[in-house]
Amino acid sequence: MPILVLAVRRMRQPRGLAIRIGIAAVALLGFSALHITGMVWVRKLALWLAGSAYDFHFSLAVILYEFRKDAVTASLLGATLWLIESRRELRKAARAAMFMPAAPLEQPPPGLIWLRDGASRIRVAPRDILWVASAGNYIEYSLADGTRRLIRGTLAATENDLARFAIVRVHRTRLANLDRVRGVEFKPSGDFELTFDTGQTLGGSRRYRPAVASLGDRTALCESPPKAPDSR
Repeated sequence: MPILVLAVRRMRQPRGLAIRIGIAAVALLGFSALHITGMVWVRKLALWLAGSAYDFHFSLAVILYEFRKDAVTASLLGATLWLIESRRELRKAARAAMFMPAAPLEQPPPGLIWLRDGASRIRVAPRDILWVASAGNYIEYSLADGTRRLIRGTLAATENDLARFAIVRVHRTRLANLDRVRGVEFKPSGDFELTFDTGQTLGGSRRYRPAVASLGDRTALCESPPKAPDSR
């Protein structure tokens, strides 16, 4: 048994297949040689004490016959020892994990959000978002580089998520990034038009005019001139 225990532990170490086969072959030969020799002498001793004698009939055929039996026995014992060693290592790893400090959860980089585009996820800086518009069961992100991303969701949920980035509702179907607005034009009807630092524009509804009221301190505000009265 010590031969098999040592062989199994050596074979479980990171080694090549040829080395493992060699270790198994040496262990099997050693196991069989000791087993055959030991059993012969045990029988000789037992029969000598009983006043008789034991003749092993040493021959190649007898050795091969005994070796085949030992090969099956050694294989079963080796497999059992392998399972025992695997269980012992698992318990050892579990005990080590109990005393190992938990790894801190990976935190997303500050100021970044994830957008799901089909089966993939895209990380976007809120600064790069110009506006977000409702598109049926989806919402469309318009980015500063001209790309657009369709994400399944609702505008109401998106509004709650992006409010902390100064991305607010300016229309029933649109949100705008106020940090990217460089101008706002108010219409006589009460509606307004936002101009972003990219030169793109976006219309807003008078219902949400208070949302852009604070832009007066940082944007170029302009009012549409009233129509001249008809002189006729």
